[in-house]
Amino acid sequence: MADTTGFLKFDRELPPRRPVEVRIRDWKDVYVARQNGEDPLFPTAEVRKQAARCMDCGIPFCHHACPVANLIPEWNDLARRDDWHDAIERLHSTNNFPEFTGKLCPAPCEGSCVLNLQEAPVTIKQIEWEIIDRAYDEGWVEPQTPTERTGRKVAVVGSGPAGLAAAQQLTRAGHDVTVYERADRIGGLLRYGIPEFKMEKAVLDRRLDQMRAEGTRFVTGVDVGGSKDGDLSAEQLRADFEAVVLAGGATVGRDLPAPGRDLTGIHLAMEYLPYGNLQALGELDDPPINARGQHVVIIGGGDTGADCLGTAHRQGAASVTQLEIMPTPPDRRAETNPWPTYPMIMRVSSAHEEGGERLYSVNTERFLGHEEGPAHGRVRALLLHEVEMVEGRFTKIEGTEREVPADLVFLAMGFTGAQREGLIDALGVQVDGRGNVARDEQFMSTEPGVFVAGDIGRGQSLIVWAIAEGRAAAAAADTFLTGGSDLPRPVAPTAVALR
Repeated sequence: MADTTGFLKFDRELPPRRPVEVRIRDWKDVYVARQNGEDPLFPTAEVRKQAARCMDCGIPFCHHACPVANLIPEWNDLARRDDWHDAIERLHSTNNFPEFTGKLCPAPCEGSCVLNLQEAPVTIKQIEWEIIDRAYDEGWVEPQTPTERTGRKVAVVGSGPAGLAAAQQLTRAGHDVTVYERADRIGGLLRYGIPEFKMEKAVLDRRLDQMRAEGTRFVTGVDVGGSKDGDLSAEQLRADFEAVVLAGGATVGRDLPAPGRDLTGIHLAMEYLPYGNLQALGELDDPPINARGQHVVIIGGGDTGADCLGTAHRQGAASVTQLEIMPTPPDRRAETNPWPTYPMIMRVSSAHEEGGERLYSVNTERFLGHEEGPAHGRVRALLLHEVEMVEGRFTKIEGTEREVPADLVFLAMGFTGAQREGLIDALGVQVDGRGNVARDEQFMSTEPGVFVAGDIGRGQSLIVWAIAEGRAAAAAADTFLTGGSDLPRPVAPTAVALR
């Protein structure tokens, strides 16, 4: 039984972030690290109070909003009762990687929490992190090796959250699983897209250690379907493996074909962020793209833009301006955005706390470059104008043009789908109108035995959806290989192939 009065006794509280003037000098997590199993600034007693605010609602809207169907009221109450071992068992039953989602998920569960009717939901995401962090401290996160091996061979192409979830599930089902990653290290966007200050890579590495101990094999530096020496052809992939899970993500960045786009100094966000992570880990002293002393403009107001923002702060940018074509979000839910839908409100990430200017309702008209001197051909400014919505279209407000200084521009406007060249074309799988690999209700592509999980089939989405789809695709592949599966299948695919 939950503490039915906890939400009346305790206010919503979160652990403090490190002071801005301290954290922008390094790349460490913005939150104070746990010390000797206990964070003195946010002790276990406080976490238990926050868990006590959960009312164990008759209809758990938080559970319904969670793509992996986390048993949120159950592990909230276990945390409240100081039963951390059972809490992690309950959490792991639906989510392979709560340490990833506890750091990176935007928490649609909290948006649907009944207490969010008053905009003070249970701190579900923080409690999730505390449960898994405690589990690691206590040594409860151990390899789960299968009791029997099937001898069936499965390839997972892509090592982001979808690929890792599929691989872990299939390994635990007894199959011989090999994960291929074309980068030099495993992790996909978790490794090279998510900045160190949002999730330290040690968090990823400790989970990969568990997966290796369970029997999952990782191969890096191999572009499956590529044409270079050392790559693995699509034909060899199908010959070597009885099933394949495509989990390569939606890697084609949305570009901005405005006049001047060919000027030097304009980059897609994912050209920039990996260098920041290498710098954070001490593996790159002077990144090829470096914001130090530069006037930076970021086009795109989402999470990727915020990641560029925080990275630029730590590199010592002279100024940072973030542009968004949409209007300024409201501070509270609009009438058209009622509970329990996800609240579309103004959000301030840790990177926004650290500085920079945010401009809304603006559009880039052209990029302006230096016309002479040693900087000839390099971007120097953006010409932008304000916009308003007229009959469903963004319309320029005449007379609002102005220049914004820009030595570096990062395009963080999202992604447009999967990379066609290489594996997808070589396999012959169909692609839908949105640029995603099509799949049926069994997560299978138009090629038998080739399954699809995560952003490569869903389109750009949340980490929690990637994990959910990885688990579901694993169950479908297991069924394909053995005729049945005990693996859970939490979701149905969002795209259906036309056969």
